[in-house]
Amino acid sequence: MISEPKLEDRAEQPYMGIRTQATMRELGTVIPQRLGEVFAWLRKQGVAPAGPPFIRYHVIDMAAKLDIELGVPVAGAVSGEGSVSSGVLPAGRYATLIYQDVGRGIEANAALLDWGARQGLAWDSWTAENGEGFGARFEPFLTDPQDQPDPTKWETEVAIRLAS
Repeated sequence: MISEPKLEDRAEQPYMGIRTQATMRELGTVIPQRLGEVFAWLRKQGVAPAGPPFIRYHVIDMAAKLDIELGVPVAGAVSGEGSVSSGVLPAGRYATLIYQDVGRGIEANAALLDWGARQGLAWDSWTAENGEGFGARFEPFLTDPQDQPDPTKWETEVAIRLAS
């Protein structure tokens, strides 16, 4: 299942996260590992999550490495330490859709990008030295794997901010 794309305005969202680089093949290991580290850090600090965890794509180079951040929304700014740092998903107008089945992520991203092109949308993106950079492109994980162990039933949102 891939939902119909839509446009929505979003407020800024503070988060705590770990930024790293990984190949597409490494994502299956890197995502749960880094999110586990962020959740452990939040528990140690006594900070409750304020939304679903996500992967943020800073720079995408599908053939090499992705510059990504694994994050968890928080209610307000918190000082990070070690590998965990604070960040903000910026306010703005976003194109979004929801897909089911982790194996359909590339297809869902392509569907949103194609829809945006047909609508004449301009993304908050640029050509970076090592791929395509994004001001705000992220995927919140809407299904908790502890509640639903079957990854073909997990729902994930794709959100890409439009250029202002």
